[in-house]
Amino acid sequence: MDYPKPFMRLKELHKMGLPNEFLFEAYRSKGQTFAQKQNPMKSNSPIIFDTKGFEKWRIERCKAENAGIQRK
Repeated sequence: MDYPKPFMRLKELHKMGLPNEFLFEAYRSKGQTFAQKQNPMKSNSPIIFDTKGFEKWRIERCKAENAGIQRK
């Protein structure tokens, strides 16, 4: 997937067609280093994604899901 900017807000990624649930799952996943709040001191601060790191995580997640599918 191609992203227009190296860093994007959650809302921008959602407008590109990614579901909010998926984006929040990525943000909340343990050990992730690609998503953070712009200002952690504010509860309503926007979440910013490093698109390169996010894409790497997304591909690894897809590979893990496909590996878990039982095939005949």
